[in-house]
Amino acid sequence: MNYTIVNVEDANAWKGYVQRAHLSDFYHSWHYHSTIKDGDPFLFIYESGDIFIAIPLIKRKINDSEYYDLTSAYGYLGPITNLNVEKFDEDFLTAFKEAFLSFMRNEKIICAFSRLHPLMEHQVSILENIGGIYPNGSTVNIDLQRPIEEQIKNYRKTFRNSINSLIESSPNVKAVVTDLELELFVSIYTENMNRIGATDYYHFDLQYFRDLIGTNEFFAMPLIMYLNDIAIAAGFFVYTHDIIQVHLLATRTAYLHLSPTKLLVHEASKIGRDHGMKHLHLGGGLGGSDDSLFFWKSGFSNQYLPFMTWRYIDNQQVYDQLTANVCSKEGVVNDFFPAYRMPEK
Repeated sequence: MNYTIVNVEDANAWKGYVQRAHLSDFYHSWHYHSTIKDGDPFLFIYESGDIFIAIPLIKRKINDSEYYDLTSAYGYLGPITNLNVEKFDEDFLTAFKEAFLSFMRNEKIICAFSRLHPLMEHQVSILENIGGIYPNGSTVNIDLQRPIEEQIKNYRKTFRNSINSLIESSPNVKAVVTDLELELFVSIYTENMNRIGATDYYHFDLQYFRDLIGTNEFFAMPLIMYLNDIAIAAGFFVYTHDIIQVHLLATRTAYLHLSPTKLLVHEASKIGRDHGMKHLHLGGGLGGSDDSLFFWKSGFSNQYLPFMTWRYIDNQQVYDQLTANVCSKEGVVNDFFPAYRMPEK
């Protein structure tokens, strides 16, 4: 079958496909996948003539078996393509499906999972006939193509009040330029993560941020907010194509009462407008849930986007055997996929 596998060791090939895509995000980038330690990241490529579909995935060995499964990195991913269409030729999609299934069977891969990108509507038409597309809540997006006055009007009233109150104190929002400023940024972020009891997965060191800033695959902009020359909050924003992703936000404990990250998001939206960006994507709740994090993000916009995941089981017999080994005979109560990787309580 006419498919190609680009491993993460082949940086130039990976970058080349992403650069040729009509639309992608920094989550698709080689750099983002080069930091993954659990599993083997790769790009699955199907090409026909000048047209391609590429899906970033991670191949994982299933313990105590000869089989593997596929998952996606954390974030908003899914297939990218160099076609600017929402619907594809049926023959092309059939050939893509045959190539992908051939790859899975050749590699003894029993199932696949990927988070999809809420702003990339073409992804559903690519994958909907391979397994299923499942809703996983919503994400919040600020439409930067609307007038700024309309954007502000859509802020929750308490958000507008917090932003206006902080503006009256004349804060200064600056882009991080020097290494000393980046060290300050990391100290704010680390304090924030320690305060909320974040796991090691969310603790990023100085080199992590240096590498993000240093790559040429996307434009990373860390911001620090100062009040009376004291750094009180920080935000990391990533620009790719016409999308800004809010990668992280952090606040000094002593200044939580000022809610400075609200103003940081507002300032980032203004910077995005100056750079011709169309979307400031804030993401959703934890795991796509309608939780306090989602409620906070929804204070900026009433534009909710469906967050979907793709799931496919190719070898149902082996999947069921693996699931039976770790789950009760009554079945899995929750919606975890694949079920045999459900974390122990």
